[in-house]
Amino acid sequence: MNNDILHIEVQDFINSNLNSEISTLLLKGTSFVAVETREIIEQIEAKNKCEIKLPTWFKTPNIYYPNKLNIEQTSSELTAAYKSQFIKGNSLIDITGGFGVDCFYFSKTIQHITHCEIDKQLSEIVTYNFKQLNACPISTQAIDGLAYLRDHDTIFDWIYIDPSRRHETKGKVFFLSDCLPNIPEHLDLLFKRSKNVLIKTSPLLDISAGLNELMHVKCIHVVAVNNDVKELLWVLEKNYDDAIEVKAINLTKQNNDTFNFILDNEAHAEVLFNKPLTYLYEPNAAILKSGAFKSISKHLGVSKLHVHTHLYTSDELIEFPGRRFKIEHVLHYNKKSMKALGFDKANITTRNFPETVSQLRKKFKIGDGGNDYLFFTTTGNNEKIIVACKKV
Repeated sequence: MNNDILHIEVQDFINSNLNSEISTLLLKGTSFVAVETREIIEQIEAKNKCEIKLPTWFKTPNIYYPNKLNIEQTSSELTAAYKSQFIKGNSLIDITGGFGVDCFYFSKTIQHITHCEIDKQLSEIVTYNFKQLNACPISTQAIDGLAYLRDHDTIFDWIYIDPSRRHETKGKVFFLSDCLPNIPEHLDLLFKRSKNVLIKTSPLLDISAGLNELMHVKCIHVVAVNNDVKELLWVLEKNYDDAIEVKAINLTKQNNDTFNFILDNEAHAEVLFNKPLTYLYEPNAAILKSGAFKSISKHLGVSKLHVHTHLYTSDELIEFPGRRFKIEHVLHYNKKSMKALGFDKANITTRNFPETVSQLRKKFKIGDGGNDYLFFTTTGNNEKIIVACKKV
Protein backbone atom coordinates (compact mmCIF):
# COMPACT_ATOMS: atom_id res chain seq x y z
CA MET A 1 0.00 0.00 0.00
CA ASN A 2 1.57 3.22 -1.20
CA ASN A 3 0.36 5.96 1.16
CA ASP A 4 1.53 8.65 -1.28
CA ILE A 5 -1.52 7.74 -3.41
CA LEU A 6 -3.62 9.36 -0.67
CA HIS A 7 -1.97 12.79 -1.04
CA ILE A 8 -4.42 15.51 -2.05
CA GLU A 9 -2.85 16.26 -5.44
CA VAL A 10 -2.77 12.57 -6.42
CA GLN A 11 -6.40 12.06 -5.33
CA ASP A 12 -7.42 15.17 -7.28
CA PHE A 13 -5.69 13.78 -10.36
CA ILE A 14 -7.44 10.42 -9.99
CA ASN A 15 -10.88 11.99 -9.55
CA SER A 16 -10.44 14.40 -12.44
CA ASN A 17 -9.38 11.59 -14.80
CA LEU A 18 -12.06 8.98 -14.11
CA ASN A 19 -13.47 9.54 -17.59
CA SER A 20 -10.12 9.84 -19.37
CA GLU A 21 -8.81 7.32 -21.88
CA ILE A 22 -6.47 4.92 -20.08
CA SER A 23 -4.25 4.56 -23.15
CA THR A 24 -3.80 8.34 -23.29
CA LEU A 25 -2.88 8.52 -19.60
CA LEU A 26 -0.36 5.73 -20.02
CA LEU A 27 1.20 7.50 -22.98
CA LYS A 28 1.38 10.91 -21.29
CA GLY A 29 2.38 9.60 -17.88
CA THR A 30 2.31 11.76 -14.75
CA SER A 31 4.70 14.09 -12.96
CA PHE A 32 4.38 12.46 -9.54
CA VAL A 33 7.67 11.21 -8.14
CA ALA A 34 6.44 8.95 -5.33
CA VAL A 35 3.59 7.35 -7.31
CA GLU A 36 4.03 5.46 -10.57
CA THR A 37 1.63 6.06 -13.45
CA ARG A 38 0.75 2.35 -13.32
CA GLU A 39 -0.43 2.72 -9.71
CA ILE A 40 -2.63 5.69 -10.60
CA ILE A 41 -4.13 3.80 -13.55
CA GLU A 42 -4.97 0.90 -11.20
CA GLN A 43 -6.75 3.32 -8.85
CA ILE A 44 -8.75 4.87 -11.70
CA GLU A 45 -9.79 1.51 -13.19
CA ALA A 46 -10.79 0.06 -9.82
CA LYS A 47 -12.69 3.17 -8.72
CA ASN A 48 -14.64 3.27 -11.98
CA LYS A 49 -15.83 -0.29 -11.34
CA CYS A 50 -17.22 0.86 -7.98
CA GLU A 51 -19.47 3.68 -9.22
CA ILE A 52 -22.52 1.41 -9.64
CA LYS A 53 -21.43 -1.72 -7.80
CA LEU A 54 -20.07 -0.04 -4.64
CA PRO A 55 -21.46 3.53 -4.55
CA THR A 56 -20.63 4.01 -0.84
CA TRP A 57 -16.95 3.38 -1.55
CA PHE A 58 -17.06 5.46 -4.74
CA LYS A 59 -18.57 8.48 -2.95
CA THR A 60 -16.35 8.30 0.13
CA PRO A 61 -13.22 10.52 -0.10
CA ASN A 62 -9.73 9.00 0.03
CA ILE A 63 -10.69 5.36 -0.44
CA TYR A 64 -7.70 3.23 -1.42
CA TYR A 65 -8.51 0.75 -4.19
CA PRO A 66 -6.87 -2.63 -4.78
CA ASN A 67 -6.40 -4.28 -8.16
CA LYS A 68 -9.60 -4.13 -10.24
CA LEU A 69 -9.82 -7.95 -10.12
CA ASN A 70 -10.58 -7.68 -6.39
CA ILE A 71 -13.46 -5.32 -7.24
CA GLU A 72 -14.79 -7.68 -9.90
CA GLN A 73 -14.80 -10.60 -7.46
CA THR A 74 -16.39 -8.81 -4.51
CA SER A 75 -20.09 -8.70 -3.65
CA SER A 76 -22.08 -5.68 -4.71
CA GLU A 77 -23.59 -3.49 -2.03
CA LEU A 78 -27.07 -4.70 -2.96
CA THR A 79 -26.21 -8.36 -2.43
CA ALA A 80 -24.12 -7.65 0.67
CA ALA A 81 -27.02 -5.75 2.25
CA TYR A 82 -29.33 -8.66 1.41
CA LYS A 83 -27.06 -11.13 3.24
CA SER A 84 -26.98 -8.95 6.32
CA GLN A 85 -30.78 -9.12 6.59
CA PHE A 86 -30.93 -12.84 7.39
CA ILE A 87 -27.64 -13.35 9.26
CA LYS A 88 -28.34 -12.86 12.95
CA GLY A 89 -26.09 -13.33 15.97
CA ASN A 90 -23.33 -11.78 18.03
CA SER A 91 -20.19 -12.88 16.16
CA LEU A 92 -19.12 -13.72 12.61
CA ILE A 93 -15.81 -14.55 10.96
CA ASP A 94 -15.22 -14.07 7.24
CA ILE A 95 -12.38 -16.43 6.39
CA THR A 96 -11.98 -15.14 2.82
CA GLY A 97 -12.40 -11.44 3.55
CA GLY A 98 -11.37 -9.89 0.24
CA PHE A 99 -12.28 -6.20 -0.18
CA GLY A 100 -14.52 -6.36 2.90
CA VAL A 101 -17.87 -5.36 1.42
CA ASP A 102 -19.77 -8.23 3.03
CA CYS A 103 -18.09 -7.62 6.41
CA PHE A 104 -18.99 -3.93 6.22
CA TYR A 105 -22.67 -4.84 5.91
CA PHE A 106 -22.52 -7.70 8.42
CA SER A 107 -21.11 -5.20 10.94
CA LYS A 108 -24.38 -3.26 10.78
CA THR A 109 -26.27 -6.16 12.38
CA ILE A 110 -23.58 -8.23 14.14
CA GLN A 111 -21.44 -6.78 16.93
CA HIS A 112 -18.19 -8.77 16.58
CA ILE A 113 -16.77 -9.25 13.07
CA THR A 114 -13.44 -10.85 12.18
CA HIS A 115 -12.11 -10.29 8.64
CA CYS A 116 -9.37 -12.70 7.54
CA GLU A 117 -7.46 -12.01 4.34
CA ILE A 118 -4.33 -13.95 3.35
CA ASP A 119 -3.11 -11.12 1.05
CA LYS A 120 -1.35 -8.80 3.52
CA GLN A 121 -1.51 -5.76 1.24
CA LEU A 122 -5.23 -6.23 0.62
CA SER A 123 -5.80 -6.68 4.37
CA GLU A 124 -3.95 -3.39 4.99
CA ILE A 125 -6.08 -1.63 2.38
CA VAL A 126 -9.31 -2.97 3.90
CA THR A 127 -8.26 -1.94 7.41
CA TYR A 128 -7.59 1.61 6.21
CA ASN A 129 -10.85 1.80 4.20
CA PHE A 130 -12.99 0.64 7.13
CA LYS A 131 -11.75 3.70 9.03
CA GLN A 132 -12.55 5.99 6.11
CA LEU A 133 -16.05 4.49 5.94
CA ASN A 134 -16.58 4.89 9.70
CA ALA A 135 -17.42 1.20 9.85
CA CYS A 136 -18.29 -0.38 13.18
CA PRO A 137 -15.17 -1.95 14.73
CA ILE A 138 -14.03 -4.91 12.61
CA SER A 139 -11.02 -7.01 13.56
CA THR A 140 -8.86 -7.45 10.44
CA GLN A 141 -6.40 -10.32 10.38
CA ALA A 142 -3.77 -10.71 7.62
CA ILE A 143 -3.90 -14.49 7.72
CA ASP A 144 -5.36 -17.53 5.98
CA GLY A 145 -8.85 -17.85 7.44
CA LEU A 146 -8.66 -21.63 7.78
CA ALA A 147 -5.37 -21.29 9.64
CA TYR A 148 -7.00 -18.78 11.97
CA LEU A 149 -9.79 -21.27 12.73
CA ARG A 150 -7.27 -24.03 13.39
CA ASP A 151 -5.16 -21.86 15.69
CA HIS A 152 -7.99 -20.35 17.73
CA ASP A 153 -10.64 -22.08 19.84
CA THR A 154 -13.14 -19.23 19.45
CA ILE A 155 -16.69 -20.30 18.65
CA PHE A 156 -18.52 -17.98 16.25
CA ASP A 157 -22.23 -17.64 15.61
CA TRP A 158 -21.48 -17.64 11.88
CA ILE A 159 -18.66 -18.47 9.48
CA TYR A 160 -18.84 -16.77 6.09
CA ILE A 161 -16.88 -17.98 3.06
CA ASP A 162 -16.56 -16.62 -0.47
CA PRO A 163 -14.11 -19.07 -2.08
CA SER A 164 -12.03 -18.04 -5.06
CA ARG A 165 -13.24 -19.52 -8.34
CA ARG A 166 -9.79 -19.20 -9.87
CA HIS A 167 -7.46 -22.18 -9.47
CA GLU A 168 -3.71 -21.80 -9.97
CA THR A 169 -3.53 -24.67 -12.46
CA LYS A 170 -7.13 -25.22 -13.62
CA GLY A 171 -7.99 -21.57 -14.23
CA LYS A 172 -11.63 -20.60 -13.66
CA VAL A 173 -13.52 -23.44 -11.96
CA PHE A 174 -17.13 -24.20 -11.06
CA PHE A 175 -16.93 -27.10 -8.57
CA LEU A 176 -16.59 -26.32 -4.87
CA SER A 177 -13.83 -28.88 -4.47
CA ASP A 178 -11.75 -26.97 -7.06
CA CYS A 179 -12.22 -23.59 -5.36
CA LEU A 180 -9.84 -22.04 -2.86
CA PRO A 181 -10.32 -22.90 -0.10
CA ASN A 182 -11.69 -26.38 -0.75
CA ILE A 183 -14.83 -26.13 1.38
CA PRO A 184 -16.01 -29.77 1.22
CA GLU A 185 -12.58 -30.84 2.49
CA HIS A 186 -12.79 -28.57 5.56
CA LEU A 187 -16.42 -28.90 6.64
CA ASP A 188 -15.46 -30.71 9.87
CA LEU A 189 -13.24 -27.80 10.92
CA LEU A 190 -15.93 -25.26 10.05
CA PHE A 191 -18.55 -27.02 12.17
CA LYS A 192 -16.10 -27.23 15.09
CA ARG A 193 -15.97 -23.44 15.16
CA SER A 194 -19.59 -22.61 14.36
CA LYS A 195 -23.05 -24.12 14.12
CA ASN A 196 -23.87 -21.92 11.11
CA VAL A 197 -21.95 -21.56 7.85
CA LEU A 198 -22.82 -19.25 4.95
CA ILE A 199 -21.12 -19.91 1.61
CA LYS A 200 -21.26 -17.64 -1.42
CA THR A 201 -20.70 -19.35 -4.77
CA SER A 202 -20.76 -18.46 -8.43
CA PRO A 203 -24.19 -18.48 -10.13
CA LEU A 204 -22.66 -20.89 -12.63
CA LEU A 205 -22.42 -23.60 -9.96
CA ASP A 206 -25.05 -26.27 -10.60
CA ILE A 207 -27.30 -26.55 -7.54
CA SER A 208 -27.35 -30.36 -7.71
CA ALA A 209 -23.55 -30.44 -7.88
CA GLY A 210 -23.33 -28.16 -4.85
CA LEU A 211 -25.68 -30.39 -2.87
CA ASN A 212 -23.56 -33.43 -3.75
CA GLU A 213 -20.45 -31.74 -2.32
CA LEU A 214 -21.93 -30.18 0.82
CA MET A 215 -23.56 -31.49 4.00
CA HIS A 216 -26.31 -30.14 6.26
CA VAL A 217 -27.66 -27.62 3.75
CA LYS A 218 -30.64 -25.83 5.26
CA CYS A 219 -31.41 -23.13 2.70
CA ILE A 220 -30.21 -21.93 -0.70
CA HIS A 221 -30.66 -18.30 -1.77
CA VAL A 222 -30.53 -17.63 -5.51
CA VAL A 223 -29.79 -13.90 -5.71
CA ALA A 224 -30.26 -11.86 -8.89
CA VAL A 225 -29.81 -8.12 -9.40
CA ASN A 226 -31.96 -6.58 -12.12
CA ASN A 227 -32.71 -10.04 -13.51
CA ASP A 228 -29.07 -11.12 -13.65
CA VAL A 229 -28.16 -13.91 -11.22
CA LYS A 230 -25.11 -12.78 -9.25
CA GLU A 231 -24.60 -15.40 -6.54
CA LEU A 232 -25.82 -18.51 -4.81
CA LEU A 233 -25.86 -18.44 -1.00
CA TRP A 234 -25.71 -21.75 0.85
CA VAL A 235 -26.82 -21.78 4.48
CA LEU A 236 -25.43 -24.79 6.36
CA GLU A 237 -26.45 -25.72 9.91
CA LYS A 238 -24.56 -28.29 11.95
CA ASN A 239 -26.38 -31.67 12.01
CA TYR A 240 -29.29 -30.28 9.95
CA ASP A 241 -30.92 -33.07 7.95
CA ASP A 242 -34.39 -31.83 7.06
CA ALA A 243 -36.09 -30.25 4.05
CA ILE A 244 -34.07 -27.69 2.08
CA GLU A 245 -35.75 -24.36 1.38
CA VAL A 246 -34.86 -22.46 -1.79
CA LYS A 247 -35.36 -18.70 -1.95
CA ALA A 248 -35.26 -17.07 -5.38
CA ILE A 249 -34.94 -13.29 -5.14
CA ASN A 250 -34.50 -10.61 -7.77
CA LEU A 251 -33.20 -7.36 -6.25
CA THR A 252 -34.10 -4.10 -7.96
CA LYS A 253 -34.24 -0.44 -6.90
CA GLN A 254 -38.03 -0.45 -7.17
CA ASN A 255 -38.94 -3.72 -5.42
CA ASN A 256 -37.73 -7.23 -4.71
CA ASP A 257 -39.40 -10.21 -6.37
CA THR A 258 -39.25 -13.30 -4.16
CA PHE A 259 -40.41 -16.88 -4.50
CA ASN A 260 -39.74 -19.57 -1.90
CA PHE A 261 -40.22 -23.33 -2.19
CA ILE A 262 -39.12 -26.61 -0.68
CA LEU A 263 -36.59 -28.31 -2.95
CA ASP A 264 -37.90 -31.87 -2.55
CA ASN A 265 -41.46 -30.77 -3.29
CA GLU A 266 -40.49 -29.51 -6.75
CA ALA A 267 -40.12 -33.02 -8.19
CA HIS A 268 -43.62 -34.05 -7.03
CA ALA A 269 -45.54 -30.83 -7.64
CA GLU A 270 -48.54 -31.11 -9.93
CA VAL A 271 -48.33 -28.82 -12.93
CA LEU A 272 -51.19 -27.22 -14.83
CA PHE A 273 -50.83 -27.12 -18.62
CA ASN A 274 -52.78 -25.01 -21.06
CA LYS A 275 -52.65 -23.16 -24.34
CA PRO A 276 -51.86 -19.41 -24.17
CA LEU A 277 -54.81 -17.71 -22.44
CA THR A 278 -55.17 -13.97 -21.73
CA TYR A 279 -51.88 -13.26 -19.96
CA LEU A 280 -48.34 -14.59 -20.38
CA TYR A 281 -45.70 -14.71 -17.63
CA GLU A 282 -41.93 -15.03 -17.90
CA PRO A 283 -40.17 -15.98 -14.61
CA ASN A 284 -37.22 -13.87 -13.53
CA ALA A 285 -33.67 -15.19 -13.79
CA ALA A 286 -33.49 -16.22 -10.11
CA ILE A 287 -36.49 -18.53 -10.49
CA LEU A 288 -35.12 -20.02 -13.69
CA LYS A 289 -31.80 -20.74 -11.94
CA SER A 290 -33.59 -22.20 -8.90
CA GLY A 291 -35.48 -24.72 -11.05
CA ALA A 292 -38.88 -23.94 -9.51
CA PHE A 293 -40.69 -24.75 -12.76
CA LYS A 294 -43.41 -26.91 -11.21
CA SER A 295 -43.66 -25.16 -7.85
CA ILE A 296 -44.44 -21.80 -9.39
CA SER A 297 -47.32 -23.30 -11.36
CA LYS A 298 -48.76 -24.98 -8.25
CA HIS A 299 -48.31 -22.07 -5.83
CA LEU A 300 -49.48 -19.28 -8.14
CA GLY A 301 -52.15 -21.22 -10.04
CA VAL A 302 -50.74 -20.49 -13.49
CA SER A 303 -50.45 -22.99 -16.35
CA LYS A 304 -47.34 -23.93 -18.29
CA LEU A 305 -47.35 -24.02 -22.07
CA HIS A 306 -45.18 -27.15 -22.25
CA VAL A 307 -43.17 -29.27 -19.83
CA HIS A 308 -39.96 -27.77 -21.26
CA THR A 309 -41.37 -24.31 -21.99
CA HIS A 310 -40.87 -22.18 -18.91
CA LEU A 311 -43.58 -19.70 -19.78
CA TYR A 312 -46.87 -19.49 -17.88
CA THR A 313 -50.39 -18.29 -18.66
CA SER A 314 -53.68 -17.41 -16.98
CA ASP A 315 -57.04 -15.78 -17.70
CA GLU A 316 -56.82 -13.43 -14.72
CA LEU A 317 -53.87 -11.09 -14.17
CA ILE A 318 -51.88 -11.99 -11.04
CA GLU A 319 -48.80 -10.71 -9.21
CA PHE A 320 -45.87 -12.68 -10.63
CA PRO A 321 -42.11 -12.72 -9.91
CA GLY A 322 -41.05 -11.82 -13.42
CA ARG A 323 -42.39 -10.08 -16.50
CA ARG A 324 -46.12 -9.95 -17.26
CA PHE A 325 -47.69 -9.57 -20.71
CA LYS A 326 -51.15 -9.18 -22.24
CA ILE A 327 -51.50 -11.60 -25.14
CA GLU A 328 -52.76 -10.00 -28.36
CA HIS A 329 -52.23 -12.75 -30.94
CA VAL A 330 -51.31 -16.44 -30.96
CA LEU A 331 -50.17 -17.61 -34.39
CA HIS A 332 -48.74 -20.71 -35.97
CA TYR A 333 -45.04 -20.30 -36.66
CA ASN A 334 -44.61 -19.70 -40.39
CA LYS A 335 -43.75 -16.92 -42.85
CA LYS A 336 -47.41 -16.15 -43.46
CA SER A 337 -47.99 -15.43 -39.76
CA MET A 338 -44.95 -13.21 -39.53
CA LYS A 339 -46.09 -11.29 -42.59
CA ALA A 340 -49.55 -10.86 -41.04
CA LEU A 341 -48.03 -9.37 -37.90
CA GLY A 342 -46.16 -6.87 -40.02
CA PHE A 343 -43.53 -6.00 -37.41
CA ASP A 344 -40.29 -4.40 -38.54
CA LYS A 345 -39.20 -3.98 -34.90
CA ALA A 346 -39.98 -6.02 -31.76
CA ASN A 347 -38.53 -7.52 -28.60
CA ILE A 348 -37.94 -11.22 -29.28
CA THR A 349 -37.62 -14.08 -26.79
CA THR A 350 -37.30 -17.79 -27.52
CA ARG A 351 -38.28 -20.55 -25.07
CA ASN A 352 -38.02 -24.22 -26.03
CA PHE A 353 -37.63 -23.25 -29.68
CA PRO A 354 -35.19 -24.59 -32.31
CA GLU A 355 -34.05 -21.21 -33.67
CA THR A 356 -32.14 -18.46 -31.86
CA VAL A 357 -33.17 -14.82 -31.52
CA SER A 358 -30.43 -13.72 -33.93
CA GLN A 359 -31.54 -16.30 -36.51
CA LEU A 360 -35.15 -15.11 -36.29
CA ARG A 361 -34.18 -11.46 -36.59
CA LYS A 362 -32.13 -12.19 -39.70
CA LYS A 363 -34.75 -14.50 -41.19
CA PHE A 364 -37.67 -12.06 -40.81
CA LYS A 365 -35.72 -8.78 -40.89
CA ILE A 366 -36.98 -7.63 -37.50
CA GLY A 367 -35.10 -4.92 -35.60
CA ASP A 368 -34.80 -4.76 -31.81
CA GLY A 369 -36.91 -2.60 -29.50
CA GLY A 370 -40.34 -1.03 -29.42
CA ASN A 371 -43.45 -1.90 -27.41
CA ASP A 372 -44.22 -5.22 -29.08
CA TYR A 373 -42.99 -8.53 -27.64
CA LEU A 374 -42.79 -11.75 -29.61
CA PHE A 375 -42.34 -15.10 -27.88
CA PHE A 376 -41.33 -17.98 -30.14
CA THR A 377 -42.10 -21.17 -28.26
CA THR A 378 -43.61 -24.65 -28.24
CA THR A 379 -47.02 -25.74 -26.91
CA GLY A 380 -47.99 -28.91 -25.06
CA ASN A 381 -48.78 -30.71 -28.32
CA ASN A 382 -45.32 -29.76 -29.66
CA GLU A 383 -46.67 -27.10 -31.99
CA LYS A 384 -44.36 -24.17 -32.77
CA ILE A 385 -46.16 -20.86 -32.16
CA ILE A 386 -45.66 -17.11 -31.96
CA VAL A 387 -47.22 -15.26 -29.03
CA ALA A 388 -47.49 -11.53 -29.69
CA CYS A 389 -47.84 -9.45 -26.50
CA LYS A 390 -47.74 -6.06 -24.89
CA LYS A 391 -46.01 -5.62 -21.53
CA VAL A 392 -48.34 -5.08 -18.57
